[in-house]
Amino acid sequence: MTFRSGVVAVVGRPNTGKSTLVNALVGQKVAIVSDKPQTTRRSIRGVLTGEDFQIAFTDTPGFHKPRSMLGRRLNDLVSSSVQGVDALIQVVDAAAGVGRGDAFVYASQVRAHRVPKICAVNKVDRVGHRDLVPQLQAAADLGEWDEIVPVSAKAGTGIAVLRRLIADALPEGEPLFPPGEVTDQPLEVRVAEIVREKALALMREEIPHSVAVTVEELEREDGLVRIEALVLVERDSQKGIVIGRGGSVLKAIGTAAREELELILDQKVFLSLRVKVLRDWQRDPAALDRLGF
Repeated sequence: MTFRSGVVAVVGRPNTGKSTLVNALVGQKVAIVSDKPQTTRRSIRGVLTGEDFQIAFTDTPGFHKPRSMLGRRLNDLVSSSVQGVDALIQVVDAAAGVGRGDAFVYASQVRAHRVPKICAVNKVDRVGHRDLVPQLQAAADLGEWDEIVPVSAKAGTGIAVLRRLIADALPEGEPLFPPGEVTDQPLEVRVAEIVREKALALMREEIPHSVAVTVEELEREDGLVRIEALVLVERDSQKGIVIGRGGSVLKAIGTAAREELELILDQKVFLSLRVKVLRDWQRDPAALDRLGF
């Protein structure tokens, strides 16, 4: 039996559903998901191992016109993530319409690479057949593709087909990761991302972009994982919003994060959250370095 393996970068403009698609392809949650643009801030590796293949998916931040130093660094991260991969997937949004932003991503991040290229036309569950056809044509017009696949990452439509096409496009090779591994993210990073995801779900307006999370302490005891994490914001007014009246919002964030972490770790979790102001961290090179961006 021929075994195929390789690294596949998943790129696209913000909010096309890249993280949801990676989770669907891997078969479990490895990347946080929200409806806020720029939710993904790191290259996240999700690993899928089949009988005759192993695919290491790299989920990347949405490529966009940056307004801050963080935005520029996220774009740089996308550019570095597409280097040396074995295949590329560009995700476009059929519901919002394929347009100039997608053409910008293709021209700057996809076109030059001489590897198999697949366009995943996502969110087909939200458009009728008559409206889908022009979106598939618009996707085809972006550039040269080996495959164009209509999918719904949320509903599961087309996922099995896309998975097989990716596996068949990879070179022959040995597995890159142990068979049971589904992500290469350190536990501290996964914890911080899950806390941030729960914060994003409760935040509105400019707050989501200003939130970052770091894990200060993580200790495993008998049957218990103790975690202390810091929720960072950029201004004092934001701190009050994240904490909420009587600590209600921070408590809701912590409860939702703890429940998910207990499912992932299969252990009881004690999660302590504090909120701290780190002024204008998105524009501060030293702060971005410290936060790992």
